Amino acid sequence: MPEMTGSRLFAQMLDSYGVSHIFYIPAIMLGGIAEMEKLPIRRIMTHGEKSAAYMADGYARASGKPGICMAQQIGASNLAAGLRDACMAGSPVIAISGGPPVHAQYRNAYQEVQDLSQFDAVTKFNVRVDDVSRLPDLLRQAFRACTTGAPGPVHLQIRGPHGNSSYAKADLDMIPEPRFGRVPPFRPVADATSIAQAMAMLMSAQRPIIVAGGGVVSSSAQAQVVALAERLQIPVATSLNAKGTINERHPLSVGVVGSYSRECANRAVCEADLVFFIGSHTGGQVTVDWKVPRKGTSVIQLDIDAQELGRNYPNAVSLAGDAQATLAALIAAAPAAAPPGRTAWTERTAALVANWRHAFDAWLKSDAVPIRPERLCQEITEVLPAGGILVSDTGHSGMWCAAMVELDKPEQRHIRAAGSMGWGFPGAMGVKCAFPDRAVVCFTGDGAFYYHVGELETAARFGINLVVVVNNNSALNQEIPLWDKVYPAGGAADARTEDLWRFEKIDFAAVARSLGCEGIRVEHPGQLKEALTRALALNKPVVVDVVSDVAAFAPHGWTPEGRHGY
Repeated sequence: MPEMTGSRLFAQMLDSYGVSHIFYIPAIMLGGIAEMEKLPIRRIMTHGEKSAAYMADGYARASGKPGICMAQQIGASNLAAGLRDACMAGSPVIAISGGPPVHAQYRNAYQEVQDLSQFDAVTKFNVRVDDVSRLPDLLRQAFRACTTGAPGPVHLQIRGPHGNSSYAKADLDMIPEPRFGRVPPFRPVADATSIAQAMAMLMSAQRPIIVAGGGVVSSSAQAQVVALAERLQIPVATSLNAKGTINERHPLSVGVVGSYSRECANRAVCEADLVFFIGSHTGGQVTVDWKVPRKGTSVIQLDIDAQELGRNYPNAVSLAGDAQATLAALIAAAPAAAPPGRTAWTERTAALVANWRHAFDAWLKSDAVPIRPERLCQEITEVLPAGGILVSDTGHSGMWCAAMVELDKPEQRHIRAAGSMGWGFPGAMGVKCAFPDRAVVCFTGDGAFYYHVGELETAARFGINLVVVVNNNSALNQEIPLWDKVYPAGGAADARTEDLWRFEKIDFAAVARSLGCEGIRVEHPGQLKEALTRALALNKPVVVDVVSDVAAFAPHGWTPEGRHGY
């Protein structure tokens, strides 16, 4: 085995797995970062550990390659907090932090906290690297763990506040495994008996529907979902994670289902007599707390993680396997034509979609001032080019994008915050790093943008040329109904309580310019298209600050019992 420093091994190992970017806050793994000087790895220094984690997460979700984020010992807690979204989204992120040296533990050393356990809840694999000799095998295991099965984040704590133990020399053998540099490294196929049972049910059902989840995207199985749907004439709903799996103008598309959704999608799933969940954990958001589909509906579930099969719905058939490979086997087993009588069902779901479009058409075309978010979404739909990637924050941002933005051009994608407010902007920066030549548009609210607005300087410094659209209503307006419930007399709109949810009126376009980016402020809906078109053409990081209506609330998820959400 060759003698080398852990720093050199670390840099060369990342390069051998195809890592193109790292996101970090100094001072951590300085020797390794220096060793990357002549390697094709871009080193993105951020303004916060959570931002670094979110950027690595966005990079990983967009590229399918592990995203790398790093922080010194004192920043580890922030790094762990930043992994929460990656954990919820099943994103392959590798987090590196420093840890207390052995001789200083339990002696009140500067900045010492025993923080390894903070990563337990948000990682698949969480270990100390106490000696440089263990760096090769534990780094290999980190790549294996984050990419295999259901992807997810991992964490290595390198001994020394700055990962200093990696500076040491030892006989180190790299033995890289590039297979684990992208998800999925393996494509297991469900057993033939289960595939035959699933196909029989799909053929015999009168009103089947597909619900495509985030695992479809991780597996790059979008084409297979559409092929199966077209072959058997099955309508397709998607989770918010899988928005864009099917062109949203396709006659079989019913839209996004769940809490952040379109009513037509939720109604279609509730009217189905068979629901085929593909790559979905059937969690509370995609099912509106397990009310969509209705209790007792027959379910087929396909997932690479066998422990998820039947977790929330009793499965008539469970398919344990990779989505792309197993769907290919299903397509091969399918007859040449859809069963007779399927037309009535597809016409019914198309009518649900048409009714939904009609109900919101006036809002999408609204000329109201302040600007309605629906009109903003319509303009994004029209301007986002083929291959463009829409990134949305959580809360209202995710709700508006789920329902009102349509991905109707080839190769468009949507990537959303799994639940962490403020994720959208730094997450979108990571997406842009993964795809520098594709248009990346981040849709966020002013409340979420405030979290990491300082990263505009990072975007300018590194030329991360995304477009950030801020739905700026100078408030956390999604919280207004919650305050109304606890102030029933005057309501939250009462001037005495506005400081509980309202912000100062800030010009984010001016803020962007002050931090080295471009800024465009939009106050009238007729200016939106020109502003968005110009922003995409500038090839610079741009903030489009849209002054919007504080009284505009995104619709809550429809269920048979009424609307649910907040």
